[in-house]
Amino acid sequence: MNRTIRTLAGSLVLALALAAPTACAPDDDAGGAGGGAGDLADPGDCTAIDMAVSSEKIALLSDLAEEFNGSDAAELDGGGCAFVRVQTKASGAATQLLAQGWPDEDVNGPRPVVWSPAASSWGAILDQRLADAGEDPMVGESTPFMLTPLVIAMPEPMADALGYPDRPIGYADILRLARDPQGWAAFGHPEWGPFRLGKTNPNFSTSALSATIAQYYAATGKTDGLTLEDLARPEVQEFARGVESSVVHYGDITMTFLNNWFRNDVRGTSLTYVSAVAVEEKSVIDYNKGDPDGVLAPGEEPREPRVPLVAVYPKEGTLYSDNPFIVLDAPWVDDTEREGARAFAEFVQRPAAQQRVLEFGFRPANPEVAIGEPISARWGVDPGQPETLLEVPEPEVLTALLDRWAQDRKRARVMLLLDVSGSMGDPADPDGDPVPTKLDLAKEAVVDALDEFAPDDRVGLRVFTTELTGGERPEWLDLVPVGDLAGNRERIVRAVNDLVPRNGTPLYTATGDAFDDMVEGFDEQRINAIVLLTDGRNEDVNEDLEGLVSRLRSRSEGESSTPVRVFAIAYGGDADLETLRRIAEATNAQVYDASDATTISKVFTAVVSNF
Repeated sequence: MNRTIRTLAGSLVLALALAAPTACAPDDDAGGAGGGAGDLADPGDCTAIDMAVSSEKIALLSDLAEEFNGSDAAELDGGGCAFVRVQTKASGAATQLLAQGWPDEDVNGPRPVVWSPAASSWGAILDQRLADAGEDPMVGESTPFMLTPLVIAMPEPMADALGYPDRPIGYADILRLARDPQGWAAFGHPEWGPFRLGKTNPNFSTSALSATIAQYYAATGKTDGLTLEDLARPEVQEFARGVESSVVHYGDITMTFLNNWFRNDVRGTSLTYVSAVAVEEKSVIDYNKGDPDGVLAPGEEPREPRVPLVAVYPKEGTLYSDNPFIVLDAPWVDDTEREGARAFAEFVQRPAAQQRVLEFGFRPANPEVAIGEPISARWGVDPGQPETLLEVPEPEVLTALLDRWAQDRKRARVMLLLDVSGSMGDPADPDGDPVPTKLDLAKEAVVDALDEFAPDDRVGLRVFTTELTGGERPEWLDLVPVGDLAGNRERIVRAVNDLVPRNGTPLYTATGDAFDDMVEGFDEQRINAIVLLTDGRNEDVNEDLEGLVSRLRSRSEGESSTPVRVFAIAYGGDADLETLRRIAEATNAQVYDASDATTISKVFTAVVSNF
């Protein structure tokens, strides 16, 4: 079974990387992009065994390293000892660094002896990149460390209404729900409104890619051998469009949905926010334990939700994510370091260590260790599932699948709401040159992000600042009304390039008016959203925050809601991040932190991944 899982998960991530070079690693589904070196302990007289690991297992491997260091297991055959030091590094970023020889250790941390990305296939990607550059392979011994399958998370009352688990549920059932104009009323619950699916963007998220593969398989009735011809079949495309039609919005990480779900649970509105989300099994366990993002802040006490989630294992089949433990055949790794790495690799496979894997909500990779708590019905999951594993398609089929998804995905209706207050003329780097300004970089980000939309997405541009016009609404101006991007693109580019910084920041009025206008033109066939970018704090007394939040929330809750999501970007060091967080959360969206203004291009791309 483990070998099968490694093959499936490996093919999945390899194909994802080949199809979408900018895609995030599976660990980024859990919200962790990874950081730099941090403070690494002094190994003393021992040989340092530096590790680069994906974020979802940094805490676990740090704990295991602490147990290993100074123990008998760390003693080396030739004398001396090994001392393991762990740093977090996102899988894709580590792949790039290793392919480059791991430059600039002051920034990126010491060159690793052991690499543990989110999936073993990142090793294949690395060796392929090295081979393309005419260099020797670097991936040496590799052992799986922990496993988790993709599931469809659903609130327990909704799963009960569908008869799960006595009645298996799959993507065909999601399609029927999405197409039924009665929505949940067909199952006796009109108060839940229509069926709403939460799904991340398969160009960024492995969870979403796995779910997209599964729904195309469901459309064909196959479990393996998906072909280019299958994707071209009209009934397969119709099936995919039907499933996508129920999506509330896309996103870059599943934690957006889980955190919003949990926040709605507090208010008693979780059943009208979203009906189902494709996530990893571990995320269901974390949510039901009261830790929706899987990371408890210092002093944070978990609170179990009022309405727990159930992990639905799709009847058509699913895929696993795996985690490898790779000892690198790199020129900077010597024999003593390899011996120490092997010693730690053996240590983490011991039953006691694999029991720790279970504590973190993953399944042990060591087949000698039985699956136990918390992989249990107590936390909404089933240790006897999944019964069916899907074969990952060939890379060329996956590439075509992603292209096909871009055509089949739900279309968007988006207003770009940009702050052009005077402070946008300040330097993007306050400690650097006066040029570029914050507005300069924001212009580039907006223009570049237009490439992420489809021609038939509807996109418009509104700007705001005090005393902008002499009209009835002097705080804002529609430079390009919302319309098909095919006709609006060049108008938006010209308008953006002509922007200059002006006056104050009427944040509340501009946001409220934009929201009202988008609600008035609400299109139920599209994702309706506002992308709000501001670098300041409200400077207009015409509206108060509490009134604005109440107004936003009133149209975002209940069975008859007309949800317009406000995705807010806190731009620069003076932006009011907490206020923007409240605005975004009131509409079940997300706030993005671009306090380092030089990151705005990456942040804006992440925001647009929601559409």
